[in-house]
Order: sequence, then structure tokens, then C-alpha cells
Amino acid sequence: MRARELHVISNGRKTLREFAEIAGLIHPFVTAIHIREKARDAKEIWEGVQLLTQFGVPAEKIYINDRIDIAVAARVKGVQLAYHSLEPRWVKTAFPGLRIGRSAHALEEAIEMEQQGADFLIYGHIFPTGSKPGLQARGIKALVHLVQGVSIPVIAIGGIHLEYVPAVMEAGAAGIAVMSGILDAGDPRLAAQRYFEALHEWETK
Repeated sequence: MRARELHVISNGRKTLREFAEIAGLIHPFVTAIHIREKARDAKEIWEGVQLLTQFGVPAEKIYINDRIDIAVAARVKGVQLAYHSLEPRWVKTAFPGLRIGRSAHALEEAIEMEQQGADFLIYGHIFPTGSKPGLQARGIKALVHLVQGVSIPVIAIGGIHLEYVPAVMEAGAAGIAVMSGILDAGDPRLAAQRYFEALHEWETK
């Protein structure tokens, strides 16, 4: 069985330097570190990539949300696309070396994104989370339904506290994506290590 993935996504509340400092501490335990900064321009995101590498994060662990141009120019691992981004098929055709993630919100969308060449999906939110106030969580049953409908890895996101990791893994997810559970922890490195260990328990199951 493939190693379980742990993705950490910037939350837009910390400065890019603060995020990079944390990323430098946690990256040994993390599969992917996403720069997801909707309010920042291209130059700022580029500088964020430089900060990540300065703090020791390998380029092969860095993903850029939406901005394919920056991902290509910075020679990082991949991009995370949203509904408003270019479709995966165009990105895959033009830049076959990029690993492409795509947000998915329903099974039909997930199947289409797989057919278009997405390498993995991020699906959520699975549990209630402060970043999605007032929106109903999709829950474990919906995660199982989506995982069973596609063959590419599905990364679960949304309110995944440490104690929820077993349920998410039992649902068939290939990994989890975390924001506040690590970035806002008193000891982010220890938090990342605990998530890593919880996921590692499932690698041979």
C-alpha cells in the first residue's frame, strides 16, 4: 500500500515568513506544503516559495494553489486547482511534469477530474470546521462514496483533528490535509509528528 499523505495548507492568516518558518520545522513529517494565498499577488507568492526553500523545504514538497505560472517558474512539485482554475487536462498537456491536485465537491466532479488527468483530489470538508462556518460537513459516508468512485488518491480535508484520523483512513482516503491543526498548534512540529505517526499506522493495513 502507498504511503499515506499529509498535506499542510497555508491559511492566509499568517505572514508568509511565519508560514515558512513553521514549514521548515514540519516538512520532515509532511508530504506536501501548499501555498494557498488568495489575497496575495504573483510576486508575493513567488517570494513565499523562496522563503520556503530558504527555511529548508524541498521544492518537491511545495504546491501552489491555482497559480500554474508560479509553480512552473519556481520548479516546484505541483499545483492545486479549484473550480475556477484551468482544467486539469490543459495543465497536464502543457506541463506533464507537474503533479496536479484538484478540489472536488461531488462524485460526478471527481470522476470528471480523474478523466481529465488530475493526479489526486482534495475532498471536504469532512467534519465541521471554523474555516467553513455555517456549512454542513459532508461526513465520513460521503467520503467513502467518493473514494470508491475514483481510482486516484483522495485527500480528505476539513476539521480533521488527530482523533479523527482512524475514521478517515478506514474510509479509504489516501491521506489528509490540515491547516489549523498544525499551523495554530502550540508546537507545530510535534503536531505534525503526531499526525504523521497516526497516518503511518495505516500504511500496512
